[in-house]
Amino acid sequence: MARRLTSRTPITRVYREETNPDIAATTDASTKAQRVSPADSRIVVSERIDSLAVEEPLQIRVNGTDFLTTMRTPGNDFELVHGLLHAEGVISQASDIATIRYCGGAVGNDGLNTYNTLDVALTPAKTEDSNQDFATVTAGKSDSQPFSLPVRSVLTTSACGICGTTSIDDVEKRSSYPIHPVRPTAEFVLSLPGLLEADQKAFRRTGGIHAAGAVSNDGQLILAREDVGRHNAADKVIGAMLMHGNLPAKQMYLVMTSRASFELVQKAVLAGFSGLVTVSAATSLAVDLARQSGLFLSGFTRENRFNLYNGFLEDTP
Repeated sequence: MARRLTSRTPITRVYREETNPDIAATTDASTKAQRVSPADSRIVVSERIDSLAVEEPLQIRVNGTDFLTTMRTPGNDFELVHGLLHAEGVISQASDIATIRYCGGAVGNDGLNTYNTLDVALTPAKTEDSNQDFATVTAGKSDSQPFSLPVRSVLTTSACGICGTTSIDDVEKRSSYPIHPVRPTAEFVLSLPGLLEADQKAFRRTGGIHAAGAVSNDGQLILAREDVGRHNAADKVIGAMLMHGNLPAKQMYLVMTSRASFELVQKAVLAGFSGLVTVSAATSLAVDLARQSGLFLSGFTRENRFNLYNGFLEDTP
């Protein structure tokens, strides 16, 4: 008989041996679990150690003001913040950030830094631009320069009086990069999820984590990132490219192990990707934005088929 698992059953975190806390991801945890399976008209219960994807909060503060808190898989947090702030229109290039660091006062019960709070300081010039461009949504005490949060940051919560057309128009107004059209073969599109899957190390261990990857027009996987949140995975990829001066992502594809939501199409468009390829469905607003922006978009991209929502293939009329 398997032992009953309780709230006291421990979860063990698995840390990578790296000295940089931004890179040292606690992507894995392990705990005891009971595997239940039918066998010969009876139920077999066995105890095993199960690998879990780690999910922890990350509080982001910009110029001393709380910006938002997101649930993410720790690791590559600086990339995540760069990508997120780029998508929200706070920064347009990596040099808009003067400093980014973990808060030294964020400690857990063991007295160690939790690395769950990031302080971002914008350059004085960018701070001034932000205060002119954005309306203040959240007011808070600030030990740094005054900062107005962009209205777009409230899209992660409920909002009144916003519609799909307004959202699409807003993305087009903020987009700095033209979308360069691509015309891949069907075989090329079908190969993209496999390229990403080969780099999904955390998924193979846990089975519970998304991945995003940037693939060049000649089929090279430039980089890939994993996270429990699909938006976070995309932000990490885009943030890494921003930090290394590789935006716009001209003639590149953003490949996702998720559905194609409006937010993911938005991130792809704002980063200058030519295409977005996902393994699951697309939403109506995502398709509308892709068509209006000229972004190649495919969904349900599996081993032998995909749905083409926008764009053209080289091997079709």
